[in-house]
Amino acid sequence: MITKGIRGAITVEENTPEAIGAATIKLLNAMMERNNIELDSISHTIFTVTKDLNADFPAKYARINLKWKDVPMMCLNEMAVPTGLAKCLRVLIVVNCSETFEPEFVYLEGAADLRK
Repeated sequence: MITKGIRGAITVEENTPEAIGAATIKLLNAMMERNNIELDSISHTIFTVTKDLNADFPAKYARINLKWKDVPMMCLNEMAVPTGLAKCLRVLIVVNCSETFEPEFVYLEGAADLRK
């Protein structure tokens, strides 16, 4: 068994706990579904947000809404690059998997522009 990272990102409509929570759940559900991830295979998860998203912690919504109580998670600020995408939440889910597992990265809403 090895570990691989699954990247994802989504833009958040506004800097409110409700918007951050909704975007977090939408992105994590899409990442879990597209990659057929089982909760017990998650090693850890790292969230980053741009400086304009500081109303709440994304990990809180994974812990409460998705029952990720035993998943180690961290929330960090993204680098403030002047040309960077505003109101962007990024996620790196690290999973324990087989060597043949090919992760599918998920970019939603305005973050889809990051991978054109």
